[in-house]
Amino acid sequence: MEQYVIKGGVPLVGEVEIAGAKNAALPILSAAIMSDETVTLENLPDVNDINVLIEAVEKIGARVQRVDRHTVKINGSTISKCAVDYGSIKKIRASYYLLGALLGKYQSAEVPLPGGCDIGSRPIDQHLKGFSAIGAEVRISHGNIIASCSHMHGAHIFLDIVSVGATINIMMAASRAEGRTIIENAAKEPHVVDAANFLNSMGADIKGAGTDVIRINGVRKFHGCTYSIVPDMIEAGTYMLAAAATRGDVIVKNVIPKHLEAITAKLNELGCEIEEGDDSVRVVAAKRLQRTHVKTLPYPGFPTDMQPQIGALLTLSQGTSIVTESIFENRFRYVDELSRMGANIKVEGNTAIIDGIEQLTGARVSSPDLRAGAALVIAGLAAEGITVVDDIVYIQRGYEDFDGKLRGLGAEIQKVDSELEIRKFELSVG
Repeated sequence: MEQYVIKGGVPLVGEVEIAGAKNAALPILSAAIMSDETVTLENLPDVNDINVLIEAVEKIGARVQRVDRHTVKINGSTISKCAVDYGSIKKIRASYYLLGALLGKYQSAEVPLPGGCDIGSRPIDQHLKGFSAIGAEVRISHGNIIASCSHMHGAHIFLDIVSVGATINIMMAASRAEGRTIIENAAKEPHVVDAANFLNSMGADIKGAGTDVIRINGVRKFHGCTYSIVPDMIEAGTYMLAAAATRGDVIVKNVIPKHLEAITAKLNELGCEIEEGDDSVRVVAAKRLQRTHVKTLPYPGFPTDMQPQIGALLTLSQGTSIVTESIFENRFRYVDELSRMGANIKVEGNTAIIDGIEQLTGARVSSPDLRAGAALVIAGLAAEGITVVDDIVYIQRGYEDFDGKLRGLGAEIQKVDSELEIRKFELSVG
């Protein structure tokens, strides 16, 4: 089992290039099979979740050509079945996007109930509600979601809760339904907009993505296209907070600064200096940071996927900070691990009360999920001494070359897979 071993206390300095957004690439990869012509996707992140989904798409018969590390060509004309194998998809949450894609194209889909990180209940009832509204019969049997319909038609759908997954899934299926579909209370995240832009590039007629009302006029078929995935705002935010935690000076490149406004606003409150360029953000933290309060909300609010990372940062801020999680109930599983490093955090329900301390100390910790794992790495980078982060398979689901990019900023971090390699690292860094 691979681990990260880190010697903390080194300010991060330099430039880091951000990859394509995992949360946009997953639905776009799924939607690419809806065309019988070749679709070229660029700026794909090279992370485990993407590679698992590519394998799943191949197994149902699509032709897939890996052009290079970040580019893939997909042709869905050779798909031979509408049932996705459990073994190839069980580890990722985004398996459900194949439901909307297959249902939209073939009016039939069978996909295993999704897996992914255990960060709390993420029901798919809004997905199924939307599919039923456009004419599908949906049931769950033997661990699979089975959807089929003889005639898909437009519908007026009001989502009971703001759901990124349901918004995108319904959008995919409805883009091939007859007539007009309206989704109200739609999610507004950048990856919703990116998925809509991609579908439009294949010939869909979708308007309003990025607002809470999306209007879709169904079309009969899609054509091929070449499309570049939007930059990953969560990866960017993670490096921004790592710079702040280590009192560093980092330029985060290949980003859309507007997508990062909730994060940059909090860093400004904390006392960081922020400089925005056309496609970059510079974070400078010259002194110990102040306290702040954070509440996670749907976009454009503070993202739940950044909550563990800012929680780690606030353990080092002056005074008492409060973090409220309003999206997922299990998002504080990293707190016990930070406590092992000396953090002073008390969790009450969906709220964490964080009393900042001067210095974290290195410890052996375990990553409970993707973003919590990134938070523990941030803590290790700022801590005194050696930190070992176990179960980094979660981190590798969503961060491309995490340790390599951090080393490029001066961090002393190594990926290892044995106690002997940990000891060698400890000796090499003194």
